[in-house]
Amino acid sequence: MKRKRISLRQSFEGFAEKRGISTRLLILFIVLFVVAVTLAPPTQHYFVQRAQISALQADVESNKKKLLEARAELQRWRDPDYVKAQARERLHFVLPGERQYIILGITSEIDNSTQTAAPINQEFPLGVPWYSRVISSITSVGVGNSTP
Repeated sequence: MKRKRISLRQSFEGFAEKRGISTRLLILFIVLFVVAVTLAPPTQHYFVQRAQISALQADVESNKKKLLEARAELQRWRDPDYVKAQARERLHFVLPGERQYIILGITSEIDNSTQTAAPINQEFPLGVPWYSRVISSITSVGVGNSTP
C-alpha cells in the first residue's frame, strides 16, 4: 500500500473546504493562536510582578509611617519631663521628699454610665466544655445589676 503524500497546503485547503472558510482565514487563526500561546506566560508574569511591586510599595509606605512614629516617640523620650512622668506612672518612682502610697486589695467598681458594652462574666463554671462556658457567658449577660 502506497500512501499518498499530501502537502500542508493541500491539507489546509481540504480542511477549509469542509468547514466553509478560506485558507487565508484559517492560517490567520492559527498564527493568532500561536501568538496568544507564546505571549500568555510573559503577560501573566508581568501582572504578577506588578502586583508584587504594588504590595512592596505599600509595605514601604507602612514602614515609613512606623519610622516617623518611632522618631516622634524618641523625641518624647528625650524630654526630661516626659521621662519623669513615665517613671512615676510605670515604675512608681517618687521625687525626693515625696511619699508614695500604694493601696492593695481594693476591687474596682464598674461605672455603668460610661460603659457601652455588657459586662463580662468573671465567674465561669470550671470543669465543663468550652461551649458550655460560652453559653453560660451569653445567658449571664442579662443577669446582674439593673440600670436605672
